[in-house]
Amino acid sequence: LKSTCSAASARTSECAPSWDSLALHLTMSLFRVLRTAQHVQRQSILSGAACRLLATPSTQPRTITDMVRPATKSLSPLASVSGLGEPLSKRHAGVSVLGCAIAMVAVGGCAQGIGQLFAALVVGMARNPSMKEDLFTYTLIGMGFLEFLAIVVILIAGLLLYSE
Repeated sequence: LKSTCSAASARTSECAPSWDSLALHLTMSLFRVLRTAQHVQRQSILSGAACRLLATPSTQPRTITDMVRPATKSLSPLASVSGLGEPLSKRHAGVSVLGCAIAMVAVGGCAQGIGQLFAALVVGMARNPSMKEDLFTYTLIGMGFLEFLAIVVILIAGLLLYSE
């Protein structure tokens, strides 16, 4: 605190800070605390997605326009979503499409497997024509497994496409 005393009388007990300087010092300290609190609140607004789970509309910070005029009821209850119903982030559809495209590579693998299956059928029938019916039955069973795998891959790719 600054005092109104001279340097010569600073060693004596009669030198004391004035009430004006004490009040000014307390006021400035209060303003520093308030400014720090506003800065901390702004920092918490920037990382609001982490705290939004526990936030209620009464604890969320209000803007200056909300403080100037009182909040009015909106016509639709869905017009202003806040609290737990508010979306945490924007949907990134590009990542979903990329995941779907990578999963669809497996459908190409199923098509390649069906091609190899029928190539093996042709080679087996050429080597032993008498086993034609048995080889064809085994080929149809193998093709059923490959088609099931292709359907499962398409379902998983659809889930990846429409997931968050």
